[in-house]
Amino acid sequence: MKKITLILALAAATAVNAHADTLGFAIGSYDIDGSNSATDFRVDYEYDTSVWLDDLKPWLGVQATTDGSIWLGGGLLYDWQFADSWHLKPGLGVGYYSRGSSDLDLGYPVEFRTQLELAKDLNPNNSLGLAVSHLSNANLDSVNPGVEVVSVYWHYRF
Repeated sequence: MKKITLILALAAATAVNAHADTLGFAIGSYDIDGSNSATDFRVDYEYDTSVWLDDLKPWLGVQATTDGSIWLGGGLLYDWQFADSWHLKPGLGVGYYSRGSSDLDLGYPVEFRTQLELAKDLNPNNSLGLAVSHLSNANLDSVNPGVEVVSVYWHYRF
């Protein structure tokens, strides 16, 4: 009976570990052309649940800059593991944007975030990535300058 309990416990633990959500922390350069530059901080939560296609995953994110801009939103990303420990992660999200004290007016409170990240697994629980992203309102407003951000990510799978 103890062996059966142990086998069931190991099977349950394996099933739990097979799905590991990811918490990502990033720091980057907001508005990389330099006209309204600020430091960009992010926290993203990636669910390890495929939607429609294998490796297409939902995510939620919070983004804030040193000039008071805030973006809160979520979307989908595709986590393509193209080599043993390398991932390419294109993503698209939509969220609420507030410019804060920034001189950069993105034109509308609804902003879309597109992102492309290249990440390398350091071990089973940690990875580092470099991401380029773009915020834009997709012409929902006549003012739509958009902004580019380059970020360094640290991801923790739990």
